[in-house]
Amino acid sequence: MTESKPSRSAIAKALAPRRAALRLLQAVLDHGEPLDEQFDAAVAKLDARDRAFVRMLATTTLRRLGQIDAVLKAFLDRPLARRHGAVKHVLRLAAGQILFLDTPPHAAADTSVELTRLLKAPGLTGLVNAVARRLAREGQAVLAEVDPRLNTPRWMWDSWIATYGEETARRILAADAEEPPLDITVKGDAAHWAEQLKAEILPTGSLRRKEGGLVSQLPGYAEGAWWVQDAAAALPARLLGDVAGLTVIDLCAAPGGKTAQLAAAGATVIAVDRSEARLRRLAENMQRLGLAERVTTVVADAAQWRPEAPVDAVLLDAPCTATGTIRRHPDVPRLKKSGDAASLAVTQDALLTAAADMLKPGGRLVYCVCSLQPEEGPARMATAAALPLTPEPIDAAEVGGLAEAVTPDGTLRTLPFHLGDRGGMDGFFAARFRKV
Repeated sequence: MTESKPSRSAIAKALAPRRAALRLLQAVLDHGEPLDEQFDAAVAKLDARDRAFVRMLATTTLRRLGQIDAVLKAFLDRPLARRHGAVKHVLRLAAGQILFLDTPPHAAADTSVELTRLLKAPGLTGLVNAVARRLAREGQAVLAEVDPRLNTPRWMWDSWIATYGEETARRILAADAEEPPLDITVKGDAAHWAEQLKAEILPTGSLRRKEGGLVSQLPGYAEGAWWVQDAAAALPARLLGDVAGLTVIDLCAAPGGKTAQLAAAGATVIAVDRSEARLRRLAENMQRLGLAERVTTVVADAAQWRPEAPVDAVLLDAPCTATGTIRRHPDVPRLKKSGDAASLAVTQDALLTAAADMLKPGGRLVYCVCSLQPEEGPARMATAAALPLTPEPIDAAEVGGLAEAVTPDGTLRTLPFHLGDRGGMDGFFAARFRKV
């Protein structure tokens, strides 16, 4: 059966979300800007359905960028000139649609041609059209011969091989290539909200919803019954144990998922972050969740700031390369560089030292990073060993029986393929200490 060609009006309607996706690719790949920071502006004039398509298209293209570029290389006689970088992004979006999103080939080809015209590159419309149609005819066969390892920068891949071995690195790579489900942390009555949200309760306590949907329209959001938080990201706060009635400092607190956990558990929380804008958003979230009375926000450099008096517990979610979150943030491999982990380790050490200084004797400290890089996790334990801290090993029972995530020395190391049969989880490292 011959596929009908879309009308000009249909192409025009389909063009707006693709222009938004192009804008996001340019922001990430040309200007080094995080996708999430640019998303709202890029889709401001679009409806909910188109916004969802833009996010899916942009994240899929970034997630599969290495494979996409390898396929495009096979269909181009020579690389596009540097001045035509935007047209290269158009071809990448076309490949993302045709190879991974099952977009009708005519729709992908015609909108790509129109985007090329809008970029004032009319001399390349014929090339874009020809490549898009070759993608439809031959793309899957070429894709089958491309190693998915190309989606990960070489420096990152080599570090994973050295740290985890190739088999585990391949499993990480496969997990990162999948669209993640929606994870939710509830204030209480998990069984009720699991039913309301059509979600399952994970062994670690988070709710997982696979159907997606506009978050702000889901049951319980408006009344502040829950917040979005990856299942792995919800574990470090739980490692502080029963915090009811305690004063807890959440360092580098924004966007506030862990702050909310601590406040909902009955702690008085001091949320510290150097970004005033991010802390303002955290405060707004605490208002929605009905937790604002338990939370005080402080705009400060956490390495320099100190509380008026030592506190019962500190949660330090340190700035890091975030390589454990690629499944949710596929722009990370395009934004991070090979030396970032080593330079961030200096900041992490300063924060660890400050965190220990904030604690009462006998107080608990949890250090965590959403990174897979060893420099930011296990290697930082040497710094902790020189501080007045004693390690407090983590037990698998504290993390829902996830024994594979507990290391022999009692630290936590989640990997993206853990809970793989249920959709995976972010990669986190966490360690717990007592002040002596």
